[in-house]
Amino acid sequence: MSGPRTLRNFVGGDYADTAEQRTYDLVDPVSEEVFAKAPLSREHDVDAALRAAADAFETWRDSTPAERQLALFRIAEDIERRAEEFVKVESENTGKPLGLTMSEEIPMALDAVRFFAGAARVLEGRSAGEYMAGHTSWIRREPVGVCGQVTPWNYPMLMAVWKWAPAIAAGNTVVLKPSDTTPASTLLTAEILAEHLPPGVFNVVCGDRDTGRALVAHPVPQMVSITGSVRAGTEVATAAAADLKRTHLELGGKAPVIVFDDADPAKAAAAIAEAGYFNAGQDCTAATRVLAGPGVHDDFLGALVEEAKGTVTGPPDEDVLYGPLNNADQFTKVSGFVDRLPGHAEVLTGGRRARDRGYFYSPTVVSGLRQSDEIVQNEVFGPVITVQRFSDEDEAVAWANGVEYGLASSVWTTDHGRALRVSRRLDFGCVWINCHIPLVAEMPHGGFKHSGHGKDLSMYGFDDYTRIKHVMSNHEE
Repeated sequence: MSGPRTLRNFVGGDYADTAEQRTYDLVDPVSEEVFAKAPLSREHDVDAALRAAADAFETWRDSTPAERQLALFRIAEDIERRAEEFVKVESENTGKPLGLTMSEEIPMALDAVRFFAGAARVLEGRSAGEYMAGHTSWIRREPVGVCGQVTPWNYPMLMAVWKWAPAIAAGNTVVLKPSDTTPASTLLTAEILAEHLPPGVFNVVCGDRDTGRALVAHPVPQMVSITGSVRAGTEVATAAAADLKRTHLELGGKAPVIVFDDADPAKAAAAIAEAGYFNAGQDCTAATRVLAGPGVHDDFLGALVEEAKGTVTGPPDEDVLYGPLNNADQFTKVSGFVDRLPGHAEVLTGGRRARDRGYFYSPTVVSGLRQSDEIVQNEVFGPVITVQRFSDEDEAVAWANGVEYGLASSVWTTDHGRALRVSRRLDFGCVWINCHIPLVAEMPHGGFKHSGHGKDLSMYGFDDYTRIKHVMSNHEE
């Protein structure tokens, strides 16, 4: 039997060894066994990738929007053609269900690539004009340069697409560091991009936090984009400030889900359970913090518990809603939140390991919580839904906004006026009404407060990867 395969960085259009040739183990979260070894990149390796990206930028920046669009369309075609291979690699690395990864993540990834392919040709700006006598001004929108990017382990393939597609469409070059636990699908992506892009436009360096620190601290990148925890975002912002780099931070969330008394408790519970437990709750927009009105609370809570009991977790080849937590540390973190619950809280279902092997955690519902409780204030990032009873609209909004995060939220009501009123008052980058978690490429995704700044998706996300230059011409010269 062959041992674990060894992955390699992707630099300058081909696979590359690291200078020290050190590796670390990648663990299958389903079996808890090592399935591959990944390179542990250090400063020399990061420098080589960034130099390749800088060299490529000198010519890629001059490519036309039509050329970039065509390349991205062809990349999307190849990803679609090799979709089953992507799903297999992603599932092996994360434990995600095969069927749901194919039906949910592949279409979203393809749609994002194709959206940004189109966006490359429709950049907008003010028309040229004479704003001073004898002078004509116009605006140039240019690529930023070399972009350092860091992606998380919850959606390795999809989050990478949200990073590299707009950057490359805008004429930038990229060095991307995937999460240390999930680099496999990003390296497969690099193979496909290399077939359609000049060498060095897209590079991948694997490694740990020190690898990411080297990427951020290096003088070459003009912009650093990260999707990750608040801790990671704060560290990136601090390091980038030393060199005045632009930052794009999509960080954690603690999405409030406000269920008013006029909502249908059974329908709301079914939709919220799916949005809370999908991907094992490992989503910064997950519907895991419910605030229920006094008249609907008990019926909703009962329905939610039944939904949780009917939710199945298991291996990727079975008919399940979600697979394991990503890694041993995350399993310990999620378990710790539940183990440390205060005496007034009650676990109504779940709250334990779901299988003897693998990092599976059971669908969990917790009630009786107070606004100041740790599990209400902090991101669990697991299949744990909390429920609080509010007294009126003002208290619901105050509790919803009473966390350090500001990424996503939802309002459940049949009262149109209330829906609009509350959506205005919620301090979150996204507010869904009578739904939770649908995303479309045309609309921005990003938060406020400790959830970071900058937008993924949409033309707003595309604009983040460009810079504005004013050019003025004197008519007399």
